[in-house]
Amino acid sequence: MTGITLTAEQIRNAPAAVRQWIEQEVITSLGLAPRAPVTIPSQASHLVACSVEDVAGVLEHIRGVLPAVNVLLELGRPGISFGQPAVMTFRLMDILHHTRLPDIGGVMTCLEMINQALIEVKKDPSVRFCGFDNEGHCLIAPQTQASIATLWQTMMERQQAAQERGAVGRATPAA
Repeated sequence: MTGITLTAEQIRNAPAAVRQWIEQEVITSLGLAPRAPVTIPSQASHLVACSVEDVAGVLEHIRGVLPAVNVLLELGRPGISFGQPAVMTFRLMDILHHTRLPDIGGVMTCLEMINQALIEVKKDPSVRFCGFDNEGHCLIAPQTQASIATLWQTMMERQQAAQERGAVGRATPAA
């Protein structure tokens, strides 16, 4: 067995194919890869461009499962858009890191829970909130990402307004 040591700078400057190979080797060696690649058959289901109302419905269905809520809101971050029609991609390893779940299996469970919630919201068993590729990415429609970001922003504005109302209420003396 031969080992090699690379600096972070060397890895950053390596061609994309080399960086992806290194990533896959690390994932495999740490046992973080999902047991079987998850694919969504194109003829049986499709990614849905979710509105803010759709995302709110999904959130309502999963609200009691904090890890799934965290994964859903994580998909509101800007992703990488590619393809025709365009899809937004998110690395499963980034979702794992940002949500602090114990392993990729936990991320996949949450994503499947989100898919199931959308099926219930839309009352259509063929719809999918997200899909996956064989390179460790979660795929969603760009409108869905924008809707999640909008919902998050709205939630934060409501929270801030409620805190400001509470601060004003505490500042005024009782009559």
